Amino acid sequence: MTAIRTICATLRPMKITSQAPSAFWRDLAEDLEDPQFLRAYVTESLRIATIDRLLNLLDVAREEEHLSKAELARMINSQPAVIRRLLSKGGTNPTIGTLVDVATALGFRVTLEPLPKREREEITRPLRDGAAIDPDALARRLEVMRNSDTVPEIAHTVTRERELVPA
Repeated sequence: MTAIRTICATLRPMKITSQAPSAFWRDLAEDLEDPQFLRAYVTESLRIATIDRLLNLLDVAREEEHLSKAELARMINSQPAVIRRLLSKGGTNPTIGTLVDVATALGFRVTLEPLPKREREEITRPLRDGAAIDPDALARRLEVMRNSDTVPEIAHTVTRERELVPA
């Protein structure tokens, strides 16, 4: 019997109200005019959003498997405190090796996928060019992506398909 499992994450778009820009947004938009700052801000924002999303999905998978954090730690020959820190809210920056170990223990593999065209235009192009057409819009888009409080939910789908081998 073979089991194939996938978890897909979708960040739900958030309406950004058109309020008068606060001093924070004005200052950030001004700072984003500096190519070095823009690149650092964009990469850090995406790093935070990606790691948070991956860790949230792995924790959902762990819960669906009815595994405690200590049991998961034992599965990857790690200390329970490592998994507790990894899956708790906070500033964790796991290695790709740790993510792969945890994903594998939960029956997943870590893969790369291309960004949708819209995100490539909004995010990748400013990284390449060192400039954004609309720094304020870029700042607000990145804030939506990285701030888990403003993303109402991570929709996840777990698919289980079983291939039965004839007896």
